Amino acid sequence: MKFATLRTPNNSTITTAAVITEAGAYLLDQLSDVQQLLLLDEATRHERITQAQTGSPLALDTLDYATLIPAPAKVLCIGLNYRNHIAEVNAEEPKFPTIFAKFASSLTGANDSVEIPAEDHRIDYEGELAVIIGTAGRRIDEADAAKHIAGYAVSNDISMRGYQGRTPEWLQGKAWDASTPVGPWLTTSDEFTEGARITTRVNGEVVQDDSTNDLVFPVTKLVSYISAMTELQPGDIILTGTPAGVALSRKDAQGRRPWLREGDVLETSIEGLGTSRVTFHQQ
Repeated sequence: MKFATLRTPNNSTITTAAVITEAGAYLLDQLSDVQQLLLLDEATRHERITQAQTGSPLALDTLDYATLIPAPAKVLCIGLNYRNHIAEVNAEEPKFPTIFAKFASSLTGANDSVEIPAEDHRIDYEGELAVIIGTAGRRIDEADAAKHIAGYAVSNDISMRGYQGRTPEWLQGKAWDASTPVGPWLTTSDEFTEGARITTRVNGEVVQDDSTNDLVFPVTKLVSYISAMTELQPGDIILTGTPAGVALSRKDAQGRRPWLREGDVLETSIEGLGTSRVTFHQQ
């Protein structure tokens, strides 16, 4: 099953949660976003979903996707978690997950426009699998971690590499406002295939292409590890790392890196989870 947070057709400042089906999108009345749906108890959630599908759906080609989870308590990201990406940056495989955080304000809709700030032109793409927590938990055993996952989504950890490289700490290059698309949907765990293909394209050219099986630390390990230090809550997001092919590791014939520029179209796709398509504009 798939869920989305949509901007309503009659008012782009108002959002609503929706069930996404092949027939269209069924609005979940009085739920402004997917996180509110996740906070309901299981019986109430099932009732609301069933009730919504008795109405008339919106056509899929008319939908305006808002930020999937607009106010998560935590957005936690994993660095250096694909073996081929570790190899391309000449790093050693980590013994423990490398964790950094983002702010909720850094999130944006799957198909929104992302700003290239005046302060940093070195803008990089990092296609990632996002994990959305559905059930709260602390010190979760790895064997039980899957029970705490509501589902998965497409994401891109768009990075301001100039700011990121100023110090050994990464946050200042990773948490710019409205720079991290997540979505378009939350796809429930039962519809996600392990080892799904993750592909990133810039203006139609494939720049990243890998299997999620290349993760050093699999999803269940990450959920267990993170929950040792903080209680995970419904709607929390974990970005699981990016595969090889980032602009930081590429150079053209003139030795220039292919940073994202105004007018570029960035598409991030994961099998079964859909495609995020963002464009870039200069401040």
